[in-house]
Amino acid sequence: MNGAQSRSRFPLLPGLANGVATGACWGSVFVAPAMVPDFTPLQLSTARYIAYGAISVLLVLPRWRQIHSRIAPKEWIALLWLGLTGNLGYYILISSAVRLCGIDITSIMTGFLPVIIGILGTREKDGLGLRRLVPSMLLMLVGLGLTAMQTLHSGEGTAGTDVTRLTGFMLAIGGLASWSIFALSNSRWLKRLSVISADDWSLLTGIATGAEALLLLPFAVHPGAASHPISGWLAFAAVSGGVALVASVMGGIFWNRTCQMLPMTLSGQMAVGETLFALFYGCLWTGRLPTAIETAAVIFLMLSVLSSALAHVPAPREETYPDRDRPGHPADPAKTR
Repeated sequence: MNGAQSRSRFPLLPGLANGVATGACWGSVFVAPAMVPDFTPLQLSTARYIAYGAISVLLVLPRWRQIHSRIAPKEWIALLWLGLTGNLGYYILISSAVRLCGIDITSIMTGFLPVIIGILGTREKDGLGLRRLVPSMLLMLVGLGLTAMQTLHSGEGTAGTDVTRLTGFMLAIGGLASWSIFALSNSRWLKRLSVISADDWSLLTGIATGAEALLLLPFAVHPGAASHPISGWLAFAAVSGGVALVASVMGGIFWNRTCQMLPMTLSGQMAVGETLFALFYGCLWTGRLPTAIETAAVIFLMLSVLSSALAHVPAPREETYPDRDRPGHPADPAKTR
């Protein structure tokens, strides 16, 4: 099956809906570190992914024997790799970047994920050619550029010295690379799965991630941890559990459905929803309205997704008659009996 044939069969609207839901879930991860500033990124990441693993175990447990029998050792290795690149390592890098250079700059950097994933997706069998994605990519780059200009000139969402912000910027780049690796690997695994659903694959990724997070527990607990008041621990538990449920469990399921329904060149574009919702949640958290530049940036980003979606809509199939141009063949097939 070639790329055009496969694109004519994917469910566009359900895939887009799942992509929007993914962005709404994932955008919450940028606000979580600001909600519990007294806890380190490592503590928040460890607690979140242990909770992700625990919730995944509870959801898979009733069907564990059936699912476990379908997973080969090489797939468990893949799940551990996905848990490291797409969850644990990525979130530690992003949480650290938020602390050092703020929500806005970090969300801008991760906003380049759709561009990178879209380019990587052109190498997949069901992807569009890069030339077809140029208008969408340009619109997205303009939107990200406007957001960057607003953030860098205003200095909002940043803290500390230039060295501190530069360190945060580099950590955000590391998170960008880590998640790009995850997106490509996860998309390829989802395309080849035949005996397990995208939802169960997401939950199994959660189990693998939770097991990895347990290894970080001794490093996340330090002598000064007991200095937090009870109210602080309750807030920490609520934020960690909430992010685990919304961003990891629900967001992971929505994302895997998106990847199965849409080619990578389009599902990658849907990752821009994380940036849009992160900016929206950031404005809510800081109690301000979006500026004119930020509003324009959002419009460009939304137009980018729309342009990409329209580029993936297959052209109407025209009926062809192989013998129509043959000498002596009637011009109108309807007259042939």
